[in-house]
Amino acid sequence: QLQLAESGGGFVRAGGSLRLSCQVSGSRMGLDEIGWVRQTSGPDHEGVACISISGVNTYYGDSVNGRFTISRDDGKNTVYLQMNNLKPEDSATYFCVADPLLCTWYKSPTSDFAFWGQGTPVTVTG
Repeated sequence: QLQLAESGGGFVRAGGSLRLSCQVSGSRMGLDEIGWVRQTSGPDHEGVACISISGVNTYYGDSVNGRFTISRDDGKNTVYLQMNNLKPEDSATYFCVADPLLCTWYKSPTSDFAFWGQGTPVTVTG
């Protein structure tokens, strides 16, 4: 199993920055790709970013590419999402997710990934 615990969400003005953290624990550590998706309303989600198991490869959704950066610190068992130049349309609940093939499927709005965190809300005011 894998447990994912997000933190770092909150309120920020447009143009500002936030850094989300995902603390990873459990017996499956090192076996899954990890990333972030976000959800506003309804069951569908938007793929935000994904990082490979090695940490060498990173992938981004079109709407955040160039503004968000995903990284991982294996010594701290933590994956980060640095969000810069935030826009009101970035407001959502952000979920840390993990799956053996996450980086292949994370952009699919209806994909059901193996492991989910509880989510952390982000609100960007204009």
